[in-house]
Amino acid sequence: MSPLLVVRGAIGGALMGLANLVPGISGGTMLLAAGVYPDFIGGIAEITTLRFRARSLVLLASIVAAAALGILMLAGQVRDLVIHHRYLMYSLFIGLTLGGVPLIWRMLRPATGASWLAAGTAFALMCVMALSGGVASGSDDGAFVLLFLSGLAASSAMILPGVSGGYLLLLLGQYETILGSIDLLKSGLLGGGEAGLAAILDALEVVLPLGLGVVVGVVGVSNLLRWLLARYEKATLGALLGLLLGAVVGLWPFLEARAPEPGESVDGIVVTQSNQLDFDREDWPLARFDPSAQHMGLATLMLAAGLLGTTAVGRVGKRGPEEGRRRA
Repeated sequence: MSPLLVVRGAIGGALMGLANLVPGISGGTMLLAAGVYPDFIGGIAEITTLRFRARSLVLLASIVAAAALGILMLAGQVRDLVIHHRYLMYSLFIGLTLGGVPLIWRMLRPATGASWLAAGTAFALMCVMALSGGVASGSDDGAFVLLFLSGLAASSAMILPGVSGGYLLLLLGQYETILGSIDLLKSGLLGGGEAGLAAILDALEVVLPLGLGVVVGVVGVSNLLRWLLARYEKATLGALLGLLLGAVVGLWPFLEARAPEPGESVDGIVVTQSNQLDFDREDWPLARFDPSAQHMGLATLMLAAGLLGTTAVGRVGKRGPEEGRRRA
């Protein structure tokens, strides 16, 4: 096995880990850029059919280890940026999302009627999810199921370019919760002692159902998507295009967190004058604001940066999708 392939796998895995933290950018796109996407989906196919080759196992291990390390180390920083600089980060996410459109379009063309129908349906679904405000967690049992579904959503971003797991987590209302729990897990692992153990146990309440969803998703969703691409390629790619375009609807950038007012409910708790200051900023409700010229200018710059970034990555891996489909 070529050591270069392992190095490329580690680089692709690190980029994929970072991509999974950022709504709008796909981990699959990062693997395309690193040139390991065909080997990645081929290795998953081998493992799920109980075929084990040393080459595939070593490559998958390098990708997964690098991705996990990137997520563990950077989750807290990305979460803080979203909480404290939301309009700038959302503008960046919009640019990253739109930058993935040319990649999917190259895979799709020439488009068919089935492609446009699937794209329109997927776009409408994303609009409904965005306008409904996402999904809020409820009871503990419901939270477990929602975190499991969040893991399924995140795993989809590891399989196909153009699907952003981070954005789906955002719509499911679990994005900041999951990133916070991953950062808490890192703190517990580095801290040690009773406090560190308590932090790890708290984090595992979120990380375990999430991880279970990821494992099930990688085994099930990946093979389902590969099956759909093999039999209904144009319709599947059309749906991916619709998901990308519809994702922008839920990323209106000019939102700011405001302190909850007495009488409101936050995470099922009624706000009173006595507990008004007890809520963390990440739990504050969001409200639209009228952007100033400065806000508009900075948002435009961030959008352009995201657009150029994803477009550049797509150009690096522009031959990857076709090769990946031939070898899948």
